[in-house]
Order: sequence, then C-alpha cells, then structure tokens
Amino acid sequence: MRHFGLICLFVGLVATLWAQGDVADVPAQTLYANDDRNKMYFLIGLRKDAQPPKEGYRLLLILPGGDGSADFLPFCKRIYKFALNQGYLVAQLVAPKWSEDQFNQVVWPTKQLNWQGAKFTTEEFIEAVIADVKKRHPIDSRYVFALGWSSGGPPIYSAILQKETALRGAFIAMSVYKPNQLPSRENARGKAFYLLHSPEDFIPIRMARQAETDLSKHGARVNLQTYEGGHGWHGNVYGMIREGVLWLERQVGN
Repeated sequence: MRHFGLICLFVGLVATLWAQGDVADVPAQTLYANDDRNKMYFLIGLRKDAQPPKEGYRLLLILPGGDGSADFLPFCKRIYKFALNQGYLVAQLVAPKWSEDQFNQVVWPTKQLNWQGAKFTTEEFIEAVIADVKKRHPIDSRYVFALGWSSGGPPIYSAILQKETALRGAFIAMSVYKPNQLPSRENARGKAFYLLHSPEDFIPIRMARQAETDLSKHGARVNLQTYEGGHGWHGNVYGMIREGVLWLERQVGN
C-alpha cells in the first residue's frame, strides 16, 4: 500500500508538471493582501532581477469563472505569456469560500449581491490587491485593468462602477449583466469596457448588448465582440484576449 501511495503521488506530480509544461518558465508568487489569508492572490510574471518599465508595470487583475479557485493558475500564466507584453504583471485573485454552500449561489460576493458570513466584498478585495501590488512594485496607474469571465464578470462590473476605484478598464467575457445588482451606471463615465460574448452561449447575448447600450449611454467607451462556440473559451483564445487588452490600452491612452 505504501508503494502504491508513492506511485499515485508521483503520477499526480507528473500530471501537474505536464499540465504546466508550457508555462513552467512563468514565475508566480502566492501573496495575501493586507496580510489577510482570505485575500489570497497569485502575482504572475515578476522575473528575478528584472528592471521595471520606466513608467511602472501595467497590471491586469484576473477573476476566473467557475469556482474562482487556485486551479486556474496555469491558464492565467498562459494569459500572461501568450496574450500580454512583458510590461505587465498579472494578479490572479482566488475566491474565498465563506461556507460550503456558497459557490452554488455566488462565487464572488459584492456589495449588492452579498453573502452572509463574508468578511469583505469582492470590490474591497480587488482594491486591496491593487494597493498591495503597488506597495511592492511600481505600477503605471493609467493601465490597471480587470479581466473576468462567467462568474468572474459581475464582480468586475460592480468594482469598476464604484464611485472610487483604481480600475481604469474592464474586460468581461461570457457573463450576465444585471443592472439591479450594480452601482449607479453614472459612474461608468470615462471608463472602458471590452465585452466578449458568444451568440451560442446559454447566457443570452442580449445581456451583453444591454450592457453595451446601457454603459455607452452613461458615457463609457464600450466595445462588444462576439465569437463562435458557446459558453467557455473557444478559438484563438489568447489572440482574443490580446485584442481586448490592446483595445483597453488605446482607450486609456486617449
């Protein structure tokens, strides 16, 4: 039995290394904003002895879909490696689990869609991570964006629509849009939203179209793009993400 256990451990380790083989060269640190163990995030892309860009790193926060867990680290590393230029750092937030039944209802609790027992909202988590990264490394505050898909989309809508936020742009994919669960859309003015949605998604594309109309009407810059394949990442995934981030950069630059 002991040998069988060792074999299983070895097979599991090999499988993990194989799954991350193409991003084995991408560094990632496990950090905690405000030294709070519930505010866990991975800082991806900081290379040892690397000199920061003259104006500071650009920062992309990622709120994964699904259960928002640490298991998305390899995918987030691939986003860093294949979709972004070397002037970026990526902060992947890990969704805190406040109770056993929480993720059946809401993965990322917000101010309008809270969860009993949650010690902080996702909006507060996002701002805490941005502040924590800024304390550690020089960041170009003009280029602080958030990427979220599926369950990770609604909290990004909510975070960037706060009256006070360090976020300058949002990339939201395959997500619901529920205005009654969001802050005032008046706070959208001057901010940039890149929306990505498949017409075959079980989440109706009318939600993304409503977001485009609603946010544009309130002074935001909005770009809605579609892709084939339904819910989930399909096709040229990293090319689509790169295109969205470049669009956000141009809006902020203007």
